[in-house]
Amino acid sequence: MTAQAIDGSRERCLEHGMDDFIAKPVKLEDLRRALDVWLRGERGNSGGSGERCLKRVARLKGGLQPRLAAPQRAVWAIILDEMFRGGVLCILTSALCLAGFAQDPASTKASSPESSSKEPSSKDSSPKDASIKVQVNDVIVPVTVTDAKGRFVTNLEQQDFQIFDQGKEQSIRYFNRERNQPVVVGFLMDLSNNSKSQWKSYQTAAEELVYTLLPGDKKYSGYLIGYSTEAEVMVNTTSDPEPIVDKLRKIKPGGGSALFDAIYMSCTSRKLVQGEPTEPRRVIVVIGDGHDNSSKKTMEEILELAQRNEVTIFGISTTAYGFQTGSEGVLERLAEETGGRVEYPLQNVNKDVSGYLQIPSDEGNYVYKVGTGGYASALSNAIFHAIGNIAGEVTTQYILHYTPDAAALDSGRQFREINVKVNLPDVKVRARKGYYPFAP
Repeated sequence: MTAQAIDGSRERCLEHGMDDFIAKPVKLEDLRRALDVWLRGERGNSGGSGERCLKRVARLKGGLQPRLAAPQRAVWAIILDEMFRGGVLCILTSALCLAGFAQDPASTKASSPESSSKEPSSKDSSPKDASIKVQVNDVIVPVTVTDAKGRFVTNLEQQDFQIFDQGKEQSIRYFNRERNQPVVVGFLMDLSNNSKSQWKSYQTAAEELVYTLLPGDKKYSGYLIGYSTEAEVMVNTTSDPEPIVDKLRKIKPGGGSALFDAIYMSCTSRKLVQGEPTEPRRVIVVIGDGHDNSSKKTMEEILELAQRNEVTIFGISTTAYGFQTGSEGVLERLAEETGGRVEYPLQNVNKDVSGYLQIPSDEGNYVYKVGTGGYASALSNAIFHAIGNIAGEVTTQYILHYTPDAAALDSGRQFREINVKVNLPDVKVRARKGYYPFAP
């Protein structure tokens, strides 16, 4: 049973000697089918389902069966029988328990002296109450560096960077500054009622962004999730931009806003690409205003999920000049915590106009002359620059890898802060704020 559900996984597992394969999300009927195939039979001289499971584990472990005395075998057989009747959702845990039971010196007194002499002494055994933690062995940190004017700095070397884990400098073991690195991009489209006023502009921005980030090369993949009152995977992961653009042209806004559920879905409910999250990297682009009034998930849950899944979140705000939703800081926080950025194309349409709202005419007091197309042109130009900034950052990030030292991991902190510094004046560095060293 595995979460590895990419194309070809089943065939590779069976080719390497596995008897069967079940991928997440696990359906109860699939599990029952597999158990019926491999553990079918009635109780009798050969034993019930639990007894057969013990025999099968014994063959896989290369000699586990003789280590269990008859009373112990009977107990485990009964336990496993009851599990099978109850739906068998703990079979993997049982196998691990059996393996640990077989390694316990106290349970092998009935074994032969020769086999007992090979068992580790009690001094080498771990304390029984010690918890098991799965730790992060390699931390991946995408980094963006811009100068004082917001232009990307793309000619840095590894020695120009310093990376700190909880304030302690770490050794960078991998560095990459190549442009156009493989990436899988999630396009999250806000379909709430708030999007209706500027919907055509948002559609245009989304379409252009898809075409920019998915040029048709197999190393670039993307998917589309629309969210209103509920979130939905509208187009699953693909390297072809056309299905995504075609869907964008057909959808219409209306309803509430479940932004957090959409981000959760992008991390849990889509087709994965082999190699994620190292190569390709994971990126989410939210095209919306950051407002959420319908999600089951919370901001804190989503931030933790994004950090654990090594996702960088970018945003293109759809909030027009003069409008407020009360959620202006949501996109900013999502981006800052994960190392991304937010663009505001509709907020700065008038920033280069002198005498704003001081240009009276017969038509009224407008910034742009009515009927000239000046406003539409300014809006298109702002969207174009926003798309260029997001696409440029996605494709020009530096990639740093480091392995946390033992002292860092031994501290037991649930969340560890990362700080990346560049040895240059007047530059801005964007990177994820931290990571979770242990599984939840």
